[in-house]
Amino acid sequence: MNILILGSGGREHAFAWKITQSPLCDNLFVAPGNAGTSELATNLPISYNDFDAVAEAVEKNSIDLLLVGPEEPLVLGIVNYFEQRSEFKKLKIIGPDKAGAQLEGSKDFSKMFMQKYGIPTASSRTFTAETLAIGLEYLESHPLPIVLKADGLAAGKGVIIAEKHIDAENAFTEMLVDGKFGSAGNKVVVEQFLKGIELSVFVLCDGEHYKMLPEAKDYKRIGENDTGLNTGGMGAVSPVAFADANFLRRVEEKVVKPTLLGLKSEGIKYVGFIFIGLMNIKGEPYVIEYNVRMGDPETEVVLPRIQSDFLALLASAGKGTLNDAEIKISPQVAVTTVLVSGGYPEEYEKGKVITGSEKVEDVFVYHAGTTLNGNTEIVTNGGRVMALTGVANSLENAVHKSQRAAQAVQFEGKYFRHDIGMDLIRYND
Repeated sequence: MNILILGSGGREHAFAWKITQSPLCDNLFVAPGNAGTSELATNLPISYNDFDAVAEAVEKNSIDLLLVGPEEPLVLGIVNYFEQRSEFKKLKIIGPDKAGAQLEGSKDFSKMFMQKYGIPTASSRTFTAETLAIGLEYLESHPLPIVLKADGLAAGKGVIIAEKHIDAENAFTEMLVDGKFGSAGNKVVVEQFLKGIELSVFVLCDGEHYKMLPEAKDYKRIGENDTGLNTGGMGAVSPVAFADANFLRRVEEKVVKPTLLGLKSEGIKYVGFIFIGLMNIKGEPYVIEYNVRMGDPETEVVLPRIQSDFLALLASAGKGTLNDAEIKISPQVAVTTVLVSGGYPEEYEKGKVITGSEKVEDVFVYHAGTTLNGNTEIVTNGGRVMALTGVANSLENAVHKSQRAAQAVQFEGKYFRHDIGMDLIRYND
């Protein structure tokens, strides 16, 4: 098979790494890719949101399977684009169409969907600029803290947790009146704050059947002990100590099955990944959000634990035969630590030379924001630069491997969290 992966982050490098292990893989392409994917595949210098250029690449390289990494092209309708063109009817695409992608593309849609199909979630109300006054009145009497979410895609920055009513009212007005998140904030979802332990569950669907993938916990805040600004993710751990077999069974019965039944009832044939952000509240799962793709950096701990042929799983999802596929999960623990550019998640510089990654042993090195400087040196090219994954028989050893690698790789301004997984070690104790 010839495969094209869309995206340029650590998630896409992990996909490429896993797919090249399959005997089914003939040729692999990544668009646009990074310095890491260039060692495994052919990088194509095209934007994943340029559907015409993607279609040209699919045709030119006789692509059999298209794996869409990020959410944006899915929300913009890349699946619909290909479905409308008869010459691509044999192309298998891993990712939902525009209707299915609303689960992530619209917080308002996903909340209404959960309420309609009885999926446990926080109570919420949605407001627009026209209902600003009603919204401000609603906020005044809302229990603290208050969660405000921009309805559309806001590059992971559209969620605000306000500890004071005045802060909630200011943020609400900034979104709806001042256009803080552009059109993504034309609607604002005001949500009850849920107190519990957060984790993510991943499901691969073929439109009819599904397979549960390993769960993970990620670390969003820039600072140690979950302080400071939100980021795209500073690290991740899989499996998750507080998600035992009973809890995951509840997730499957109360969340996964009703979600897939709901999609079917809405006439949506969902092919691809569903990433379910959950809160574990006294052993009961509550959905915080849906994403319509794999997470990053969660992919970098989920894929090393999948022992079966990952490409065979994807091909089964594309053909609608996932029920016949086998998935085998390793009991080992995977921990990833993300190296970021100095200043991230705010202003940061690019082009810093990276050294030491080739000497790192016994970890998986996944490139994220990297590129080649004149085909010789690897340099930084983004906020999140690399994810370093250690796999071991114990959480402590996996943490040690990942952290040791994070210290070994060097570039100017490098920053990483030293406490990834430490809360789970304490939980185990």
